[in-house]
This record gives sequence, C-alpha cells and structure tokens, in this order.
Amino acid sequence: MSSDNVYTIGLDYGSNSVRCVVVNCRTGEACGVAVWDYPSGDAGVLTDPANPHVARQSPMDFVAGLEATIVPALQAAAATPGFSPQRVIGIGVDTTGSTPIPVDEGLVPLAAKAAFKDNLNAYAWMWKDHSGMAEAEAITAQAEAYRPEYLAKCGGTYSSEWFFAKILHCLKVDRAVFNAAYSWVEFADFIPAVLAGVSRVADLRPGICAAGHKAMYCDDWGGYPDAEFLGILAPELAALRDHLAPKAYTADQLAGRLCPTYAAKLGLPAGIAIAVGAFDAHLGAVGAGIAVGRMVKIIGTSTCDVLIAPKAEKLPDIPGVCGIVDGSVMAGYYAIEAGQSAVGDIFNWFVSCVCNGDATLHQRLTAEATRLKPGQNGLLALDWNNGNRTILVDSRLTGLLIGQTLHTSQADIYRALIEATAFGARRILERLEEYGVTVDEVINCGGIAEKNQLFMQTYADVLGRPMKVSASAQTCALGSAIMAAVAAGPAAGGYRCAEDAQAAVCSYKDKAYEPIPANQLVYDELYKLYCELHDSFGIEGRAVDHAHLMKRLLAISHRAQG
Repeated sequence: MSSDNVYTIGLDYGSNSVRCVVVNCRTGEACGVAVWDYPSGDAGVLTDPANPHVARQSPMDFVAGLEATIVPALQAAAATPGFSPQRVIGIGVDTTGSTPIPVDEGLVPLAAKAAFKDNLNAYAWMWKDHSGMAEAEAITAQAEAYRPEYLAKCGGTYSSEWFFAKILHCLKVDRAVFNAAYSWVEFADFIPAVLAGVSRVADLRPGICAAGHKAMYCDDWGGYPDAEFLGILAPELAALRDHLAPKAYTADQLAGRLCPTYAAKLGLPAGIAIAVGAFDAHLGAVGAGIAVGRMVKIIGTSTCDVLIAPKAEKLPDIPGVCGIVDGSVMAGYYAIEAGQSAVGDIFNWFVSCVCNGDATLHQRLTAEATRLKPGQNGLLALDWNNGNRTILVDSRLTGLLIGQTLHTSQADIYRALIEATAFGARRILERLEEYGVTVDEVINCGGIAEKNQLFMQTYADVLGRPMKVSASAQTCALGSAIMAAVAAGPAAGGYRCAEDAQAAVCSYKDKAYEPIPANQLVYDELYKLYCELHDSFGIEGRAVDHAHLMKRLLAISHRAQG
C-alpha cells in the first residue's frame, strides 16, 4: 500500500440531515465536512396528524443530499495541502434503518412519480415509523409457530421498526402503493445504487447489515425468509420474495463504481469504489474502533449498542436483542445489536413540547440538573416514550414518571429522564452479560456524548464502567469512509481489512468519565426500583407490589438532601 495520502468520502444519513466527511486514509483527519438538513416535513420527517405512529421521509431529499454535501465538503478539503479530488478513491454510505423505500423495477422511488407525490405511503418508511405494530406481532406469532429459527437470530420478537412489518402494513392499508412497487429497497442500499448508476432492482447489491438485522436474512436458510413462510403472512409477500436479492454483502465489498453521471456532478473520478451500504450505528461502531469486549454506544435521537464476537466462538441466541448477524459490522465477526428507541428524542420532547423551550433551555436545565445529587429529585421514569427496542421489543409501551410533588421542577424531571435512559442502557448490558457476552469498556459517539457531561457521568455511574468518547465528531461518517478504503483495496491505496484501517484512523478523546463510587451506591438502589417498574409494566403476568415505591423514592431524596 502506498504511503501517499489518499482520501475517501463517508456519507452519514441521519434522521434529520446528511453529513459528508472527506477523510485522509492515513491519518483519519477530516479534511472537509458538510452538513445538509432535509427540507421536507418537520426536520425532514413527514407525519400524519391522524396517526402518531407514522414517520416517513422523502427519497428525493436523500438524493439531493449527495450534491448538497459532497460538493461543499470537497471544496472545504481543497484547503488541505496536497488534496485533490483525483486522490479520492472511494465513497462509503451509512443510513438510518430499517427505512425501506417502495420502488419500481428501475429503482425509481414511487414518491418521485406524479401519481404518488401526495401519498405518504409511497415515501420512505422511516426507522421510527411504528404504524406496523399489529403486523409485527403477526410476524412474531407466525414465526414462533412455523420458523422459530428466524426469531432466534433477532432476539425472539419481530419489531414494527423493521422491514417486513412496514411492507405488510402497506399491503393492508394501501394496495395501490403495494401493487405499484416492484420491490422495496432499504435506504442503505438505495444511495450506493444511485451513486453507482444502478438502474435495475436485479442489479442491486444489498448490505447484510440491513437484511440481517431487520429482514430476517441469513445464509443458513438461503437468505431472506422463504416464500412459503411469507405466503402464510400474505400471498403477496411470497410474490415479493422473487424481487429481493438472492445474496447480501458486507460493507467492505463493492456495491458498484461511481457512474459517469455522478462523477461529473460531484467532480470526482469516475469508477472509484462505492462500498456496500450499512446502518449508521454499525458503521459508527467501526469508526469508534469497535473490537471484541468493546461495546460502542451511538447516542442520538435513539441509541444503538453494538458489539462484535469472533466467528470462531459459539455465540448463544440472546432474547430481546435486535439481531446477531454474521458480518454486519465487520467481516469475520458476528455483530450484536441492541438499543433504545428514544434517548435524545425524549429530552427534546420534554424541552420542546412540554416546556416550549429551545437549545437555550436544554443548556439551562442541564446546568441546574448537574447541581442535583443522584436521587435528590425523588423521581423515577421509564424511558419508553417511543416504545422499547431492547430487551422487551414492544412499541406499544409508553413513558412513565413517578414521584412528583408540588416541589418538582423542570430540572428534576430533566435529570430523571437522563437517568431513565441510563437505567434502560444498564438493563441491556445485564441481558448481554446473562448470556456470556463480556463488555470490558464502552466507547460513545454522537453529539450528546461530546457535549453533555451530565449525561456521560450519569451513564458511567449507572453502568459502573468508564465511558470513553470517540475523537471523531462524525464517527458514523468515519466508519463509512473506512469501509470505502477497504472496498477500494490496497491496489488503490486503501486497506486490506477494516481492522488495519481502524488502527490507522481511530482515536479517543483524552477525557474519560469514571464511575463515582458514592453515586453508584445510590443508582444501584434506584436501579432496583427501575427494574420493578420495567418488569411490572413491560412483562405480562409479572405482578409487582408497588406500594413501597413512592416512599422509597422520598427516603432516597431526603437522604440525598442531607
């Protein structure tokens, strides 16, 4: 591999915006960065006032984001001595998911057609769209009866956030859209196809990340669920099976090469590598330096917890996780995904919708909440404002706040919400440990991890582990850039494998958050109460006597106040 500087581009498509980073493959330096907010809907999200579970996005925003970020990022990189667009060797892509898009046979989104431009069902079904709850429950029930092995690899329960639940719901509520769609393509697979000029569904090279974690794909049973099983759910799903790719690929493989059309639009060399797409959390884990025993938490509107385990080791099925998939993070490893359906979204909901505040109020409440001692607020909350992703996998669960008095303040509640998300994270960690998955250290990335010291210290105290922070401000995009360097290969100046690229470009901030023993003692006590609420409200038939709970919270509060 040449020692000369070469560059890759990492595209990170989030819930509200797309970020582009031009990365030096030798140093990991971000030479050029650009961010573009989706213009459609409310912060890029299209909703239905009649159904709070609907969350859609415009595929046209996704496509427009290519030029809107790559061109200015390249312009910013031009200030770096020695940089030239001709030295860019590849592009990697990560996106949210599961975010399936109904398309015609030529990979054109139905939303781009005049006949469907006003129909939300023709748009991308965003990851946090929960309108398919009933369908997810039906998929779970039928898989339990006929294909239990499908569920074993995805934590035992199929989620409404996932691929087939959304498609089945579309079939039930809008046959016009379903019938017009030749196939459904994940967001993470769509963008690489656009860059590569792929114009037929049959030529698509989908990623194992989306297919394995959200669509029950596994090479052990021949890829996606078989037509017989899908036919039990609906004959139309069985027919769709023929329009899904027979093979899925790891993110270090080629999805294609940059087509002449986009090479001209972006000012890049035609034919450079386009890596297979994957989810933001999984490539964020790569950018954060994930390794065996090192869990990566990608903290944003929701959180994803990602771990890897060597394929040589036998890995048990773990109830409640979002999938155990071969190669979905890095080739040669099983990946385990878990997470919470809302974290940053909970804080934003409280500040924006309840308090009618803005970023300034976030800052003030954080400062006020920092001055509170653990347990002083006398409150306990459940972090299910957008359902539970792990370990209960139940979108019908909702948030809860207990312990309020006439003295409860906004800062008290704000701190209780942060603590609730930390308790939820600990419940996930304990489930992993119950099944023999060791977590020695936790690496965090995302805006909250970088900016909110109260959040990070609370997590260190609740989880009882040091919390490190990735040095990159754009960890997901960095992970995408790493995969682009591997897809390009050593001959182009890239890398042989993701581990080699990580060793060159991944680093961490100097500050790590260490658990404070006195805080840990209080949080251990509160966590036991959280688990009572978690099991009582989240698990059917788990009756718990809560008569003591409010009094315990008051006692903890009085003790904290001295």
